[in-house]
Amino acid sequence: MTRQVRHFIGGEFVDSLSGATFESISPIDNTVCAVVAEGGVEDADRAIAAARTAFDEGPWPRMATAERKAILHRVADGLESRVDEIAEWETRDMGKPIAESSTKDVPRAAMNFRFFADYASIAEDQAFHGPHGLFTYTRREPAGVAALISPWNFPLMLATWKAGPALAFGCTAVLKPAEQSPVTASLLAEVCAEAGLPEGVLNVVQGFGPEAAGERLTTSPGVDVICFTGESATGQKIMAAAAPTLKKLSFELGGKSPNIVMADADLDRAVAGSVEAAFRNQGEVCLAGSRLLVQRPVYDEFLARFVARAEDMTIGNPLDRSTRVGPLVTVEHMEKVLSYIDIGQNEGAKLLTGGSRVTAGDLARGNYVAPTVLADVDNSWRVSQEEIFGPVQVVMPFDTVEEAIALANGTRYGLAGVVWTSNLDTAHRVAAEVNCGTMWVNCWFMRDLRAPFGGTKDSGIGREGGRYSEELFTEAKSVMTQLAH
Repeated sequence: MTRQVRHFIGGEFVDSLSGATFESISPIDNTVCAVVAEGGVEDADRAIAAARTAFDEGPWPRMATAERKAILHRVADGLESRVDEIAEWETRDMGKPIAESSTKDVPRAAMNFRFFADYASIAEDQAFHGPHGLFTYTRREPAGVAALISPWNFPLMLATWKAGPALAFGCTAVLKPAEQSPVTASLLAEVCAEAGLPEGVLNVVQGFGPEAAGERLTTSPGVDVICFTGESATGQKIMAAAAPTLKKLSFELGGKSPNIVMADADLDRAVAGSVEAAFRNQGEVCLAGSRLLVQRPVYDEFLARFVARAEDMTIGNPLDRSTRVGPLVTVEHMEKVLSYIDIGQNEGAKLLTGGSRVTAGDLARGNYVAPTVLADVDNSWRVSQEEIFGPVQVVMPFDTVEEAIALANGTRYGLAGVVWTSNLDTAHRVAAEVNCGTMWVNCWFMRDLRAPFGGTKDSGIGREGGRYSEELFTEAKSVMTQLAH
């Protein structure tokens, strides 16, 4: 089953001006699942021009929030009505287990539109009564054309995490999905068109980054805002490219998040949650608890239970609903992950389970790596410091809470962290002292969409969610009037 994927520009599906295409390869068996229009600079310019016209001349930024809300709720309805189809393509294109894409990712994509549509409709301005009859009020006005550059690991969910608020607050947008997972962005465009989104409000341009469509979105003077999720090195390049035109930026970048298990933790909850934090979505999660820090009194017991649970995870075709661990997104990425397993063992890590490609039966055709545990690592090693982005858990012991905090902060990343403890004082101390954007206590991957989301250090710039997304996709204006008195 091969799908034809085109750009969506100005309300129409179109080919690249050059006629160029590329193939999207399914990691399930490394066969072609889609033939995709390959966008160049000229295609990005077409999409930006359509978004610019829709913003400068169209109804969307001038529409009452209630009208925009109704349309965006219809987009959410459309996603939910096609959940099986969309989830299947997400799985075929990227390798995510269908049990996740159908019950978590597509429903969350619909929720992103609903939440921000509702939030924008109740967002408040401010008013100030000053001295001598000065009356001041504020306005939040749409920021303009937004370039939304989404990653391959949560293709639809993170595309809608960007598109939902951008559109809700009155911006128009150009979405460029990752070239490794292009299909569901095209399905989102179909849903938006069916929901009655005006032409040019959301455009989708497919293709690559350097010297192509992606790079043009970062340099064009027609783009006002860039919202990007991806690697830290790519974020640095985008920031440099955007500097001459002084665009607003929001980056959610890489992570090497600590997962801290105190000796007083509920080990049943901590083991289950830590396995999920390490291996969900094959470990291809920027928020993964990929550095597992375990207090020494429970280190051996915890590791034994963790390894047993990891070995019990079903590795298989992600279209099978019993599968817990599917294939990695590309052959190249699989080889990178396997190379890190070798690096870790050469550095001195103890391999407790996994460590190799899975090649049983039909799985030999795909990019499957067994959940891997590398124990007794040092925090200075490459496997502890570099983002592997695969099903590889590195584990190290610690003695005191002070040591755990120092280890947690001993990396250039600062995206997230987890602590498992029954001590309220410990929980709040660790939450306060670990340098990151999100901290979970006795849970992982839970979200309130009103809360700020983003990273510190090399893990990002800015925050999104609730009023933080409002600040990104709007400009604040003060209006001051001298009243008679």
